Amino acid sequence: MECDEKLLRFRQAHLNPFNKQPGQGQHDQEAGDDLSCRDSLLGLSHGDPGFQCSERVMDLGLAEDHFSRPVGLFLASDIQQLRQAIEECKQVILELPEHSERQKDAVVRLIHLRLKLQELKDPSEDEPNIRVLLEHRFYKEKSKSVKQTCDKCNAIIWGLIQTWYTCTGCYYRCHSKCLNLITKPCVRSKVSHQAEYELSICPETGLDSQDYRCAECRAPISLRGVPSEARQCDYTGLYYCGNCHWNDLAIIPARVIHNWDFEPRKVSRCSMRYLALMVSRPVLKLREINPLLFNYVEELVEIRLRQDILLMKPYFITCKEAMEAHLLLQLQDRQHFVENDEMYSLQDLVDIQAGRLSCSLTEIHTLFAKHIKLDCERCQAKGFVCELCKEGDVLFPFDSHTSVCTDCSAVFHRDCYYDNSTTCPRCARLSLRKQSLFRGPSAEEQA
Repeated sequence: MECDEKLLRFRQAHLNPFNKQPGQGQHDQEAGDDLSCRDSLLGLSHGDPGFQCSERVMDLGLAEDHFSRPVGLFLASDIQQLRQAIEECKQVILELPEHSERQKDAVVRLIHLRLKLQELKDPSEDEPNIRVLLEHRFYKEKSKSVKQTCDKCNAIIWGLIQTWYTCTGCYYRCHSKCLNLITKPCVRSKVSHQAEYELSICPETGLDSQDYRCAECRAPISLRGVPSEARQCDYTGLYYCGNCHWNDLAIIPARVIHNWDFEPRKVSRCSMRYLALMVSRPVLKLREINPLLFNYVEELVEIRLRQDILLMKPYFITCKEAMEAHLLLQLQDRQHFVENDEMYSLQDLVDIQAGRLSCSLTEIHTLFAKHIKLDCERCQAKGFVCELCKEGDVLFPFDSHTSVCTDCSAVFHRDCYYDNSTTCPRCARLSLRKQSLFRGPSAEEQA
């Protein structure tokens, strides 16, 4: 009982820190004119009974004693109590001295009260965390500090007071209220089922073929800007409205393949997401699409190291040390380099033009050759000796001064191979061995 009485007296002594102290009367009288002027600008009246500050300030979380809740947590639970707390907090702000620490703290409390009121008003808090629409897989975002733009209504997403979703496949972002208005399927499904580029440069067909409507949302558009401006996508050649075409810039694959042109062009939002998902996919067979490109682009000739890496791959597959060292994972970002030497991705061409891919391949080629020729005895034992001159060091098929027999894969010095008009010695030896195998059973039958 004695402890409870002491606790009660302590709470009464610290009931409301905003109450005026006896020595502050003169200071408050001097600030009266400033407060009245500010009241008239803010539209708040001290005589309004709804603005009177009462002893319930502490109950609303505005008191700063040892028993109050932390900033941002309030005892008020329903909308009516929060509105009353907001009005009382306004009154407290008006009564406190200008630019004082208490006034700044009260303003922070007012902001928290307004955010809490908005959260109670927002019914989307009860929405599910996952929504599946038109092959989109939307997840409700938890971040409330990042400002994004809705891909559907082109309005800002205020994460503090609004619920929004992001598609995990194509990264389509939108408000929760805009989910049911989406009409475009997820481009991730198109990438998965039909991964190919439009290889014609801006294949325009005209607004009349689109019935003067946006290619995505079917909103009316025209080149005059009435009722909405028609914006052309340089990738598809189609026209879109301002909500579906934000003048995003992207590198066009068709211009790269045919003209070696890497200048970014304006594309629609849908094309932007599709190109972003396709940029690392090896779907371009350059020698079939434009074989003359290798004659005019010197950078492409420098990528001949891809062929050497393919010749090194059998050594690593059969080498225990190489498998334990995960040497082939040096190309984990470009796995197609260890599968073939024909396919390219758009990112490969961008890196070739910038000079990054050539330097990277040179370093990897040096590392691979060092393991085979110097570090690993097993790989060294798989080398070749030129059977034509029977001189020189051990040869490997990826050496620059060697030639490889297309039939038996034997390795020779390049000069020896082209100067010798006879057949490959290894091929001749294998042919004789096959003949002896066929002759053996027939000789036994005759006996």
